[in-house]
This record gives sequence, structure tokens and C-alpha cells, in this order.
Amino acid sequence: MTPLSSHGVDHPGAASSCRLDGPPGAGDTGSRTGSYDEDVNDRWIDLDGLVNMRDVGGLPTRDGGRVVDRRLIRSDNLQDLTEADVLRLVEDLGVSDVVDLRTDTELHVEGPGPLQRVRSLTHHHHSLIEERRPAEGVQGVGERALAMPWSGEDPVRDAAFWAEHYLGYLSKRPDSVAAALGVVARATGAAVVHCAAGKDRTGTVVAMALDVAGVPTEQIVADYVLTGERIEAIIGRLSPRPAYGEALARQSVADQAPRAESIEAILRAVDDGFGGAAGWLREQGWSAADVERLRSHLVH
Repeated sequence: MTPLSSHGVDHPGAASSCRLDGPPGAGDTGSRTGSYDEDVNDRWIDLDGLVNMRDVGGLPTRDGGRVVDRRLIRSDNLQDLTEADVLRLVEDLGVSDVVDLRTDTELHVEGPGPLQRVRSLTHHHHSLIEERRPAEGVQGVGERALAMPWSGEDPVRDAAFWAEHYLGYLSKRPDSVAAALGVVARATGAAVVHCAAGKDRTGTVVAMALDVAGVPTEQIVADYVLTGERIEAIIGRLSPRPAYGEALARQSVADQAPRAESIEAILRAVDDGFGGAAGWLREQGWSAADVERLRSHLVH
């Protein structure tokens, strides 16, 4: 059972303004993402140091509401942010919390990112996959993070494959999924939820949050598949990295492309089994008030 209080590793900041420790980077800022009623290019938060960040604010809910801007931002990894990127996120977009869904091994190999030096931020680590197995190397962890079989098998990565993979997050790491959603509910500003690519682990947590908010399934699916517009750039970012390069070299772009049926399947399974993400969270130990706190934090 997982109550609303966060589990895992949370690292609180100590100030209310954006103050960086360490040497600055370089680069300029991207543009603010708009609502989902606007052109598709306006949904993105384009920064120099990443390729798959967007604000889910603006999505409609079934009761006529809207997801609030700058409450939930989804992203690929944050390792390469410039100083201008950091200032954009903290000062302009109001980011207060960062939820990292990667494994301990990924964090160790990648090292601390620039946002770790921002004293005003709180960092939360809630891995959605189990840590390194006995005799497993860094590349093995990277393969599992990207849903690559480490046993030498080569399954077809169709919608059913990805749906089963995502359901594994809920069945094997329900504590981390619930804890990540708890961070979103309690954040004083925008919460950035990210993994390596910002597609699978991030997509699952964001889909659950949006379902609690009352966003229609077709809108949740549309947000999920939007990552497909940037899949080549995502692979380009991850391929040179030790944890992911070898695994990605054995896959095509199509293997990693998001499929609507995958996220539809997880939403359907949660609805069939628990009456939706809210019911799933109640099963993990959340109270009705906890669920309402998340919903009201996300919705006008």
C-alpha cells in the first residue's frame, strides 16, 4: 500500500530563488508551449539541452475544465541543460520539483545534471524498473530501461509488447508510480517528470495523472504519441551515452516509436481493474482526499 507521502529519495532545496552552484553553461531559451488548442509546434518547450519536453497544460477534461498550465511538464533526461535552459525552467516556467524515474545505475552513469545545483528545487527519485540484477552490467540496465531484452531474445515491439511493458511498471513498481504522482499533487510549482527518453516511464506516469484529472482517453493518447514527432532526435541524444548506445544500435526508429494502442491498453486495463487511475491509487493506499488533491491541483 502506498500512501500519498512520497517514497524513494527526495532531495529538498534550500532557497526560493534560482541560484546555481558551479560553472554556468551557455545557450539561449526556447519558446513557451501553449495549450492543446493551438498548433502542434506550440505544445513544446524547446530548450538547447533536450528534445522532448512539453507542458500538458491546456488539455480538456470531460467536465469542461482544462489542465492548468505549468503544473505538469514531461521530458526526456535533463543532463545537458544550459544555464539559460535552467533559468527558463525555474524562473519563467516555475519548476519547483523534478521527478526522475530512472534507475540508480542510470543516475550513477550519467552523473548529476545541472538542475542538481539549483537550491530552490526538490529532486525526487522513483525508479520504475528494478535495479541492476546480479552479474548485469550498465548496458543491461540500459536495455531494460529501453525495453530491450537482455537475455538475447528479440520480440516484436508492437503495441502489445509496449502495453505489457507499461503494465509492468504498475504491477512491479506501484510504490514508485504512486509516489511520483504524489509529488505532482504536492508540488508548489511545476513538476517535471522525466526518464531517459521521456516516452515509456514518463508516458505511463503522465497518463495516470491525466486520467485522474479527467482528461478523455483520446486526448491522453494524443499527448503520448506526440513524442513520435521527436523520436529520431531522442534516439540521437541517447545513442552516444554508455547506458543506451549499444541497445539502440540494435533497434530501428520504428521499434521505439510510440503507438497509440499501447497507452490505450494500459488505460483500459486500469479502468477495467480499478475503475480508472483514481481507483488504482485508492488500491495503493491513497485516500479520496489524496486523489482529489491531485485532481484539483491539475485542473481549473
